[in-house]
Amino acid sequence: MNAASNQSHVSVLLDEVIENLACGPGDIVIDGTFGAGGYSRAILATGAKVVAFDRDPTVRRFAAGFPEDRFRLVEARFSEMDAVLGEGHADGVALDLGVSSMQIDQAERGFSFMQDGPLDMRMGSDGPTAADLVNTAEQEELARILFVYGEERESRRVARAIVKRRAEQPFTRTLELAEFVEQALGGRRGAKIHPATRTFQGLRIAVNDELGELEAGLVAAERVLKAGGRLCVVTFHSLEDRIVKSFLSVRAGRTPAGSRHAPPVEQGAAPSFRLLFNGAQGPSEAEIRANPRARSAKLRAAVRTDAPVWRAAA
Repeated sequence: MNAASNQSHVSVLLDEVIENLACGPGDIVIDGTFGAGGYSRAILATGAKVVAFDRDPTVRRFAAGFPEDRFRLVEARFSEMDAVLGEGHADGVALDLGVSSMQIDQAERGFSFMQDGPLDMRMGSDGPTAADLVNTAEQEELARILFVYGEERESRRVARAIVKRRAEQPFTRTLELAEFVEQALGGRRGAKIHPATRTFQGLRIAVNDELGELEAGLVAAERVLKAGGRLCVVTFHSLEDRIVKSFLSVRAGRTPAGSRHAPPVEQGAAPSFRLLFNGAQGPSEAEIRANPRARSAKLRAAVRTDAPVWRAAA
């Protein structure tokens, strides 16, 4: 999801997603990550109906003016799409993952290390905040989160410094944490990215269970798509892309179900997806120039076969 505001909203790989969804009048398409409504708006322009999902209650304002007879916004996680629509009811599913520019640009949401705000980072309105995690997690768990989800090589060093500091004064603000992490890592020294980037990514993913939600959402998409229905997923970092790549490779019969990179599933199941193209599509140079935040985006797409939904291994 990429939107700075309703006016400056820019949906990444929009043309490629619409082309691969290949939807039209009478189709039912799920926009699993509504955000500011960029994908939904483009899908509606094809004549299709849209059922959009978003756990963030603040996005409802972006649905103003959408056709009520062809559009529905559900305040829920996209992993619940099959429970809402039922199995085999959708012609397409589009997922635009990660935090949106719209959310990052709202300092009060606590996602940005460049703007001061409460240390929140929740995409929804419930559950523990990033402040709760930073101030209560055991040092070893905090280091694991920063290393696995943030891909921070100095995770133990950062976690150790955070635990020592929070004993004297808990963290409550974004800039407070960002500046502390920068100092703990010895400053910027010409670094291309802010030293707190990976720490903030790790905390955000953990707070929102983004990877668990993605894994559950892909399985939900498999259930909700009818034969011939299409799945398009846009990712923005390697953790997400590896999950999508592994899921589609296994479901398309490209990777044995016993692979250590794939979730345990039944052996010998018929492929439930067929890849629409090999590898991943990225943004054009023109799109990157117009929207630098699109640089890391990758699109993977597949079409649902008529094979039964795969069952998890016992």
